[in-house]
Order: sequence, then C-alpha cells, then structure tokens
Amino acid sequence: MSESFDLVVVGGGPGGYVAAIRGAQLGMKVACVEREHLGGICLNWGCIPTKALLRSAEVLHLAKHGADFGLKIGQIDYDLEAIVKRSRGVAKQMNGGIKSLLKKNKVTHIEGEAKISGKGKVSVKGADGKTTELAGKDIILATGARARELPHLKADGELVWTYKHALAPNTMPKKLLVIGSGAIGIEFASFFNELGSDVTVVEMMDRVLPVEDADISKFAEKSFKKQGMTIKTNASVTELKKGKSDVTCVVETKGKKEEITVDRVIVAIGITGNVENLGLEEVGIKVDRGHIVTDEWGHTGVEGFWAIGDVAGAPWLAHKASHEGIVAVEKIAGVKGVHPMDKGNIPGCTYCRPQVASVGLTEAKAKEEGYDVRVGNFPFIGNGKAVALGEPEGMVKTVFDKKTGELLGAHMVGAEVTEMIQGYVVARTLESTEAELMHTVFPHPTLSEMMHESVLDAYDKAIHF
Repeated sequence: MSESFDLVVVGGGPGGYVAAIRGAQLGMKVACVEREHLGGICLNWGCIPTKALLRSAEVLHLAKHGADFGLKIGQIDYDLEAIVKRSRGVAKQMNGGIKSLLKKNKVTHIEGEAKISGKGKVSVKGADGKTTELAGKDIILATGARARELPHLKADGELVWTYKHALAPNTMPKKLLVIGSGAIGIEFASFFNELGSDVTVVEMMDRVLPVEDADISKFAEKSFKKQGMTIKTNASVTELKKGKSDVTCVVETKGKKEEITVDRVIVAIGITGNVENLGLEEVGIKVDRGHIVTDEWGHTGVEGFWAIGDVAGAPWLAHKASHEGIVAVEKIAGVKGVHPMDKGNIPGCTYCRPQVASVGLTEAKAKEEGYDVRVGNFPFIGNGKAVALGEPEGMVKTVFDKKTGELLGAHMVGAEVTEMIQGYVVARTLESTEAELMHTVFPHPTLSEMMHESVLDAYDKAIHF
C-alpha cells in the first residue's frame, strides 16, 4: 500500500528541500526523499564546508600580515585536523537546520534511495532494505550531480582526490597539482596554497577561470602567480603514474610533455548529473549528456515529472537550483505571476583569494552577440575602504549596451566581491539602465562605491580615478 502526496521531491539538496518547503507553504502535502544527507552536496561537501576551510585560510593570511596593521602576533601555525573539524561541524549544524525547517513546514522527510516505479509513483528503499511506495500527483527530481571523472584521471581517495576527499584531507601535501581551474579547482588551490603547499594548476583552456570575463581572469591569474602558484594554461594531464606516496603527472602543453611529481592531485574537471538508477526510462524521461532535459519551467515533457538543479544542467549553482525549485512548484500550484528564471541574471561567485564574482555577459560575449558596448572599469586602489582594509588589489568592470544603456554584465575581482555582486543582480532584474545606477547614492566609505564608479567610468564620468 502506498502513501499519497500532492508533491514528492526526490533529493534534499538546495533545490529539493527548498521546493519541498515552498510546496508545503502553498498548501500541498509534500514528501522529500533523501538518500544521504539533507542539504545535498552543497551543504555537506561543497559550498558551505569549503567556505569554512577558506575562512580559516583567510584568517591565517591576515595573521601572517598582522604587522601590516600594526599588530604584534607571535608564532603563527595551523592545525589541519582542527580546521577540518570546524568545517565538518559547520556542515553538520546546517544539516540539522534543514531537518528542523522540513519539520516546521510539515514536510514528510523520508530517508532512502528513490526510484520511479511508474506514472506518479516512487519506490524508496531504506537503509534497512525495506521499500516504501509513494504516490505523487507531481514528482520533482532534484538528485544533484557528482564529480566528473575520466578513465585516466580516476580518483582513489588516497593520492588522487575529488573535492570530497580534498574537504577532509588526512595530510597537508607539500606539493599539489590541481586539474581544472574552474571555481572548485581554484578554491582548493587557493586554500592549500595559503597553508603552504606548492600548488600547480593545469587548465585546458587558454586562461584560468575560463567562464569569467577575460580581464578578470587575467587579473586573477596574475594574483595567483604572485601568491606562489604555478599556472599552466592550454595544458592537459594525459597520464597519472601513481607511486607509493606520490603521483607523477604527465602534463602536455602545446605538444610538449613534462613530468611533475607531487604528493597529491585534485581532479576538478566538472560534474555530471545523477541520472542513473532513477527509473527515468520507465516513464520516458529524456537525458542528454548526463542531464535531464527540461523546459523553462523545469518540466520534463512527461506528465507529472519535473527536474531542477544540477541534474537539470548548467549553471551548476546552489542558488540556481533553489530558484528553479520555487519556479517549478509555483507553476505546479498555478501561482499567478510566476515566470521562468532568467539564467542571464544568475550570479557566479568564486571564493578564492582574491574573490571573483560576475553576472550577465562578458565583454567578449556581448560583442559576439552584436552589441555595441560601453565598458567601465574601476580599481580597488582608488577606493578608500579597500585601502583601509589592506585590500587594494582588485577591479570592478561593467558592460553596457551603448544604444539603450542596458547593463549587459558586471564582473569583479577583489575582496568581498561575492557580497557586492548582488547589487548588479538586482539592477539587471529591475532592468535598470546606466541612468538609474548613476543616480543611486552609494554609502561612504564602502567597497560598493566602486560599483558606482565603474558605471560612471563607462560614460567617462568617473570621479575618483
């Protein structure tokens, strides 16, 4: 005998649990199935614990430079085990918070592995081996994704790590090679470099952080090198030769091969959706290149089935998953005024040092799409708050449509830009032009003043540079 729900959400990550709560708020009887940890990869093995690690690295960096602030600090060292313990504790605390939120909103939380067993049906196998049958008028698949692997770059958890292994390292590698310079790879490179590892980053594209604006990538790469990282672009790792306690990496750059021996390797070459063993073929749900195919509402094209978050494709970001969940649930509920998410307004944030954040089109992409653009830039060195913080390295870049004044994109590198970017996200959501941004009063002294100055610079009106 099955238990019936208005909505069954498969997956309790940032897409799934948010969708479940929103459904309950709209009066639905909701079940949320999670096979492992509420909060998903993001909370347990991604966004949150990595930020805890990076915060430790940031505090260490500040301590090392205490003299720059007139402070006398004694011997500076770190305890890797304690750093990891704090990170895991933060994740555990947040996990418990989600459990409480589901209970508060009267969402039925079911632990186990779910599989579609037919139209409007889900079977859940618990840890005890028992199966629970659920029936749902609508079913949202929010099963997330996992690290992508290539046959010659397989992780073993000992010498070759994925992000999950790197979050709880049992040793501090003296030499580390990171394959991939996207957000995950660069964040780990930044963390281990700050703690003293000799870090080499290998990137197939012609620059690090390849999805970012070229000027931002260039600035960030220069900073990483200044911190002691070795950056190899237009390069690939063709072979990993594992020794007893080290790995020799064969790196090919423009046809030339070299061998680099390191203690550990982190593979950060992207992710692929968790689409296996879900029973998708049972109801005819389509999969393309490891991700479930959906329309702008998250609907799979099969009546009653929806997919959101990482399993539904790029961009692979927690906040995108959460908003997709709300859009899908409100569409299911027939909420008036709901509209599809504009992926062009989804911000991207990378928490390396210096931080990187962006929204909208890069300058190159805007030109590629046929826009005649106006571009503004403003450096951190021209901002009083940045200098007072001891963070004078960075820049803010804005891209406008010369014809209409539309803010096409905003790109930043420097201290706390991951907090600042939301101002531009709001501006794009409200369809602001340069006029509204110019007439907005920014508080002084703040880093946000650079956002204003960058807009002014695009129209040759910058005051402080």
